[in-house]
Amino acid sequence: MEELQEKSLHRETVKVDISQGRTPLDQLDPEFRLAIHCADEKKAVNMIALDLREIASFTEFFLIASGMNQRQVQAIADEITEQLKKKMQRKAVRVEGYASGEWILLDYGDFIIHLFDKEARDFYDLERLWRDARRVEMPSDTARV
Repeated sequence: MEELQEKSLHRETVKVDISQGRTPLDQLDPEFRLAIHCADEKKAVNMIALDLREIASFTEFFLIASGMNQRQVQAIADEITEQLKKKMQRKAVRVEGYASGEWILLDYGDFIIHLFDKEARDFYDLERLWRDARRVEMPSDTARV
């Protein structure tokens, strides 16, 4: 019994080695590229796109972006929602957090948009939670901070 306890207390950790290469922007679906463009047009800051295809089954990509205040976060969400509906005939499966504007989630099934104000983004720190995901190459003009 003691031998069994000793083994269970000293578990080996296994690190999954996910390639840290970058996914080229031109390999993304047109809908996701349009969402990135819309967020950029509304002056979203600190935009990061993550390729989750190798590590998650519920979606393929995340776009994480911030606005300077509640109104800008809502304006970014409005632009993405409107343009995807108008140009791609895509409607979000689920929208959460719009009323408060601290963290708005736009779920399009194969990609999810997370829009934050600064405090909420720092608190939830999704980049840390999904640090094993590949980054997507972003156009240099979207790297506003």
